Amino acid sequence: MKSELQSQLVRYVLRKNEDNEGFTIIELLIVFILIGILSAIALPSLLSQAAKAQQSEAKTYIGAVNRAQQAYRMENTSFAGDIGTLEIGIPLSTNNYIYGIALDINTTTITATAKDTAALKGFNGGVTVLSAGQTLAIACQTAGPQATNPITPPSLTITGAACAGTMKTMD
Repeated sequence: MKSELQSQLVRYVLRKNEDNEGFTIIELLIVFILIGILSAIALPSLLSQAAKAQQSEAKTYIGAVNRAQQAYRMENTSFAGDIGTLEIGIPLSTNNYIYGIALDINTTTITATAKDTAALKGFNGGVTVLSAGQTLAIACQTAGPQATNPITPPSLTITGAACAGTMKTMD
């Protein structure tokens, strides 16, 4: 009798496993909800990091042009009229930004205008000649995406330099 009971139990377990293959709708629903919650948490962080990486290009280029303009001014008694004259290998346009220089006798400004203004910040910088003959540089960025925070040229005078409008000092 004992072996007959064991064989019936084994047959019952085997038959039950055959009937219960796969997942229930509830189990699948829970898995999809969890995946949705995790992706909702991770996606904004991922997009934010992508924008920061694209913006680092403009930060680097603004700083490089400011330093190159200071060096050029020391050697030539004037600022360079275009990026090519500085010979630092920065293109006028990249996938993310368009770069331009504006100058007068004692000041120069570099602007990085975002191509995707809804997602990227705008940047600019400038160099001024102080009353003592030294140069002073400043680098600025918009407070948020360029679409809602327009680029304003920095205030460059013989007494100092400051960011203007919606611009703030670059972090």
